[in-house]
Amino acid sequence: PNVKGLKGRVFVEFVIEKDGSIGDIKVLRDLGYGTGEEAIRVLKESPLWKPGMQEGKLIRVKYALPINVDII
Repeated sequence: PNVKGLKGRVFVEFVIEKDGSIGDIKVLRDLGYGTGEEAIRVLKESPLWKPGMQEGKLIRVKYALPINVDII
């Protein structure tokens, strides 16, 4: 299908692990047309993130991220 003009937000939730990798990725809302799957693919290929720290120790952190989509 033609997705030209598709515009909106994809909402994803994931966990930043102690080593900075990303796990437990979930799409909370997508626009259809494979936008949720593409958001997961991009997150899996991202470089390591900075993990959380509490009382001087590295911790896992749950994170939610809106991704803007605007296909022209």
